[in-house]
Amino acid sequence: MECRNKEGWRTVSSQRDFDLTPCFEEGVLIAGILAAVGLLAVFKTLLLCVQTPHSISRTSTLYLRAKTALLTVSVVASAANFLLIVLSHKSVPVLPSYVLEPVVLSTVLLFTYFNHTRTETASTILLIFWPIYVVAVAAWTRTIVSTGIQPYIVIVALRWTTVGIGALSYILESMGSQMRADSSDKENPVLTANAYSLWTFSWMTPLMKKGASEFITEEDLFPLVPADESVNLGNDLKRAMEKYTLWKALFVAYGGQYAIAAGLKVLQDILAFAQPQLLRLLLAYISIYQETRFDSDNRPSNFEGFAIAVLMFVASVVQTIALNQYFQRTFETGMRVRAGLVTAIYTKALVLSNDERTRASGDIVNLMSVDATRLQDLCTYGLIAISGPLQITLAFISLYNLLGWAAFVGVAIMVVSIPLNTFIARILKRMQEQQMKNRDKRTRLMSELLANIKSIKLYAWEYSFIRKISEVRNNQELKLLRKIGIVTSWNMALWSGIPLLVAFSSFATAAVTSSKPLTSDVIFPAISLFMLLQFPLAMFSQVTSNIIEAIVSVQRLSSFLTADELQPDARKVIENAEPQCGDEVLSIKDADFTWSKTAVEPTLEGVHLSVKKGELVGILGRVGAGKTSLLSAIIGEMTRKEGELTVSGTIAYAPQSPWILSATVRENILFSHEYDETFYSLVIEGCALAQDLALLPNGDLTEVGEKGITLSGGQRARISLARAVYARADLTLLDDCLAAVDSHVARHVFDNVIGSNGLLSTKARILVTNSIAFISQFDHLAFIRRGIILEQGSYLSLLANPNSEIAKLVKGHGTGSNNSGSSTPFATTSGSATPMSEGEFRDKGKESDYAATLAEKLRHRSSFQKARKIAEVATHRPTGGLTKEHREQGRVKIEVYKQYIQAASKAGFVFFLVTTIAQQAASVLATLTLRYWGEHNREIGNNSGMFKYLLVYGCFSLSSSLLGAISAITMWVYCALRSARYLHDSMLDSLMRAPLSFFELTPTGRLLNLFSRDMYVVDQILARVIQGLCRTLAICLSIVAVIGSSFPPFLIALVPLGWFYLRVMKYYLATSRELKRIDAVTRSPIFAWFSESLAGLSTIRAFHQQSIFVAANQRRIDHNQICYLPSISVNRWLSVRLEFVGALIILTVAFLAMSALITTGVDAGLVGLVLSYALNTTSSLNWVVRSASEVEQNIVSVERVLHQTEVSPEAPQEIPEGKPAGVWPVEGAIEFRNYSTQYRTGLDLVLQDISLKIQAKKKIGVCGRTGAGKSSLLLALFRIIEPVSGSIFIDSVDITQVGLHDLRSGLSIVPQSPDLFEGTLRENIDPIGEHSDISIWIALQQAHLKEYVESLPGKLDAPVREGGSSLSSGQKQLLCFARALLRKSKILVLDEATSAVDLDTDQAIQAIIRGPAFADVTMLTIAHRLNTILESDQVLVMDMGKVAEFDTPANLLANTSSIFYSLAKEAGLISDI
Repeated sequence: MECRNKEGWRTVSSQRDFDLTPCFEEGVLIAGILAAVGLLAVFKTLLLCVQTPHSISRTSTLYLRAKTALLTVSVVASAANFLLIVLSHKSVPVLPSYVLEPVVLSTVLLFTYFNHTRTETASTILLIFWPIYVVAVAAWTRTIVSTGIQPYIVIVALRWTTVGIGALSYILESMGSQMRADSSDKENPVLTANAYSLWTFSWMTPLMKKGASEFITEEDLFPLVPADESVNLGNDLKRAMEKYTLWKALFVAYGGQYAIAAGLKVLQDILAFAQPQLLRLLLAYISIYQETRFDSDNRPSNFEGFAIAVLMFVASVVQTIALNQYFQRTFETGMRVRAGLVTAIYTKALVLSNDERTRASGDIVNLMSVDATRLQDLCTYGLIAISGPLQITLAFISLYNLLGWAAFVGVAIMVVSIPLNTFIARILKRMQEQQMKNRDKRTRLMSELLANIKSIKLYAWEYSFIRKISEVRNNQELKLLRKIGIVTSWNMALWSGIPLLVAFSSFATAAVTSSKPLTSDVIFPAISLFMLLQFPLAMFSQVTSNIIEAIVSVQRLSSFLTADELQPDARKVIENAEPQCGDEVLSIKDADFTWSKTAVEPTLEGVHLSVKKGELVGILGRVGAGKTSLLSAIIGEMTRKEGELTVSGTIAYAPQSPWILSATVRENILFSHEYDETFYSLVIEGCALAQDLALLPNGDLTEVGEKGITLSGGQRARISLARAVYARADLTLLDDCLAAVDSHVARHVFDNVIGSNGLLSTKARILVTNSIAFISQFDHLAFIRRGIILEQGSYLSLLANPNSEIAKLVKGHGTGSNNSGSSTPFATTSGSATPMSEGEFRDKGKESDYAATLAEKLRHRSSFQKARKIAEVATHRPTGGLTKEHREQGRVKIEVYKQYIQAASKAGFVFFLVTTIAQQAASVLATLTLRYWGEHNREIGNNSGMFKYLLVYGCFSLSSSLLGAISAITMWVYCALRSARYLHDSMLDSLMRAPLSFFELTPTGRLLNLFSRDMYVVDQILARVIQGLCRTLAICLSIVAVIGSSFPPFLIALVPLGWFYLRVMKYYLATSRELKRIDAVTRSPIFAWFSESLAGLSTIRAFHQQSIFVAANQRRIDHNQICYLPSISVNRWLSVRLEFVGALIILTVAFLAMSALITTGVDAGLVGLVLSYALNTTSSLNWVVRSASEVEQNIVSVERVLHQTEVSPEAPQEIPEGKPAGVWPVEGAIEFRNYSTQYRTGLDLVLQDISLKIQAKKKIGVCGRTGAGKSSLLLALFRIIEPVSGSIFIDSVDITQVGLHDLRSGLSIVPQSPDLFEGTLRENIDPIGEHSDISIWIALQQAHLKEYVESLPGKLDAPVREGGSSLSSGQKQLLCFARALLRKSKILVLDEATSAVDLDTDQAIQAIIRGPAFADVTMLTIAHRLNTILESDQVLVMDMGKVAEFDTPANLLANTSSIFYSLAKEAGLISDI
């Protein structure tokens, strides 16, 4: 290219001040911009033209026509300009640039058309091109005007026509998203937002406006971008983990955006360090201008100063955009990492092997709540590990330019400080690891306490559990927290002190070694740089500890995600098999199974079993013989060592302890299968649930609480059975499912569901049972002892052999009549049992009629088709249990802050504020010292007299650092610890005093979230953010004070600025607060679902529904992400606006300084001081708003904790004036006087007007149909429910006058649901530790457990796993018996105490009960099986909450019209008597 201008190709003009040469402008600047856009436009057009066009609306079509018309005119004008130059032979500097323009604009025209029809957003290329091009043409015009415009007036006019019309098309281009014809209302605005909207986060503004005027709800939020849905995020991580370790996999899966963020951060860092350089240029320019004011020949151009000011403004704006885009990307990556990890952890938990199930569910929940969140936090600040060193390097290059070699004294100090930092970080890492263990320990204790709360209350063990938890909390967690606080405080002081030390030493060295005076234009840019250094240094220490925490978390996560899984080939499943009647459904051949991979002895040995379609197989055996293990082996839970196991078709499973979801009864029964009304009603009828459902508030659409605690044990068992029946699987496994129901209900269920005429008669079914009630109706029986199938065959063939175990059983326990409708452990919980009318179960005649009609119905379907799984499970938003989680709205009440400060100590808080303000004052005084020193040096022209200034500066700097350390220690070690202890203790105390009904209505996940997540915030985060807020406020005040006093006109600018800030803050605080709350509330369902799923793993696996549950988990995560994403963007929205105003401040101050300079003259030192502080206002004011909202967001945790402490408690634990003297009760006489009660106010009475006297030492049997009020009687005795009227007297003492602790510790109970805790056997039998080993052994011997305990490696110190999963149900019940035997109280309540034990053990227990050990004990036995109470002194028959009959068994049986007689008859006991 030829240059036709005498100045040639140089860049800067030698003839004009502050201007470029024409050839450079046309040949490089304009041509370069055009070439770049042309190439990009061609490339993008080629990509777009192969895509299919969208259908666009009419308005959008008009927009497109207008844009193309304008661009066509622009191309024509540009072409005309070129032709004019050629035809009129005008001499222009670079002709090719005029050829290039129309060509490029034509490609832009084509690109505009394709972009509009193929995409939904305005083109970023065009939005950037037009403003830059206008600026370039403006610079070119200025040059032409200054060299003489006359010959070029037409060319300039045509070029401006081209640019002007192009700019109009640019305005149309930027007018927002394209209006598509089929656009859906609910769409993420990010998908259609243009580049400016994305950079400034304007797409958030509609939500912000809404948030300022009304409370935001979940419905107002936008849906996720498809790529961010957890299904896709989980799959990305899964694919990556197949090839790499966890660290690498996370980078591969989510690293793309993170890499872009790193690039943006580098750009932002470079621009941040350009500011002090520009400041230095401006100050140097002012100095020169000031000196040459009256010498117009040598005076620099006025334009130059303004140009530097504009450059500072532009650099500031670009820096803002880069920084916020960087933050948005890192936060989004963090969110993706968390979602991916939670999905991976959940999916893994569903396939964990039994060896790994030793991990308590609390630990697995911690992986999800703490470790995944830690990695999320690392993503947000992790890049500072790269950016920190870069910033430090840039700072030192800049400082070298300012101060020369003296700057490297500072480098030396910093290099020395790095190993110190690593050393402190290592100490902190060790402490943090230990703290994690302590927190795990406490969470585990808490989850156990919540799981077993009913037992804890019945046994009056609250104090012992509070002691256990307080021991971990106060003596381990808080002690360590104090140490962490001290180390962190000194660490922070050290890091804030280092930049001051660096500045001091650098200035001192420069002053001593350099002859050049240290004047304002050196000192203030240097101070700016030192301030910039403070951030990377302070953050660097935080990030190192974040990285350390993350490394610990990654190790924990890796060990979990690579843990052993269930043996995939433990069984062979032929999935799509359609077995016909008589085909083999299950075949086990010589198989050995173990629970643990490493076990030497198999749990089940040499198992050989075959089950055909239509067959009913019974599995019998003693407690702990391996009956449930056999079913577990069939569903693939155990490890197969030898032999083979084949299943043809699907499996349904009803476990021994029914697992009920927090959902409606119908959802529990359908269990993700399609709803078939006809069959559903058959199932309800068959499982005898119709009556129960009629009594629930919303029928089968009533939502049952977590673990089904609004249902009685029997109802839960039957719902679990109904689920197994409804699935219509080829093989149905029933684990002792008739145990929890009354004998007549058991008969009904057996006949109508399990038996040969039942709903399942055409399917293969295996029933594990301890009962011999229906033994004669089984097609095949197997007897297990010690894991070996001892004998199997048909009922008759086994009975024919007198030596067979089954023959002995039948002989020993009657003739297969229902003398044992044996029963399994269930939490029969308050509110539970629903009253059933007597007529519910028809008499025998009607019963057989019903069976006949059912058989008729069944005949039409030879075998029911399998239930089909729903393709997409309805996304009903999880309601979070029976009570909606408490969520405040609006501002956090001032009362919450007051209570927090009170908990933290008012004096401590005031002292902290004083030291913080003093620290800032010292820092300002140090800066002012420098200003006067600079002035002094300028006046005398050298550095003499410096020691006085240096001494003062050094003293102020040192005192600033020390005061910082003191204020941090006050906050961390004194205030934070006090409040943490107070809040935790009062929350735990109120939880332990809450009535049982509170736990039934509140999901465990929610309470655990309070004790783990919210307590973590109170312990470690709140102190930090409050300290941060006070510090940034102090900094802001100091900045305003300094600038205002040095440069009063600035205060005028503060007024509009303050107005804008307050407006933005109003928008921001209102919206961000609600978003944070919604985020917290939507996080709980993830935890609740997680812990709920962990409890029902075997059921989920048996029904083969892992994928359905994973999908449900993903929906909950997405629901949370939808709430989390706006809560990040809201911060960016704020930041962009505040920083833009900050940039305007810089521009205003610089323009004010320039105009003052041109008119009256101004001192460079003053401008330097004002501008260096102005450069800091942005970040400081930004941090104030950010810290204020962080404090408000985190104080929500205190608000939630305080709300928890307000739960209304049950009656006092101890009443001093009502405290019984000595041992009580002495006799054990019980009297009910006109006693009525209800579960909660507003519900019906469950016991009505009961009056009865029970004499001391009598054995009373309590019976009645399901829901008659048997369990309510027991709860009334223990005051789990309080009387509405009347009272109960024990030994003539009114129990309402006695403290709950005294009352409950004076009674003994063997509950229906045996609750065990993680720990040793000894701790389980005697948690309070008040009995000697000898008494424990005697109790174990009486409970028939001595042999078993002696066989364990640790004997009494043998470990018990969480929930007692290492013991069988029967052994758990016997263990509860041992507890009662140890207590030796005068009143013993047995609630279905022997339901899960086999008949022989049951007989032995009955012998103990009637033996000398309990001879002088008053005993109440609640029984479903009447044979256990036939030998009682008296029998109490309950009916619909009233006493129906109370007499000796003999008298009641003699009266054939009595209810007891009819019950005995139904149970088949009349013939025996």
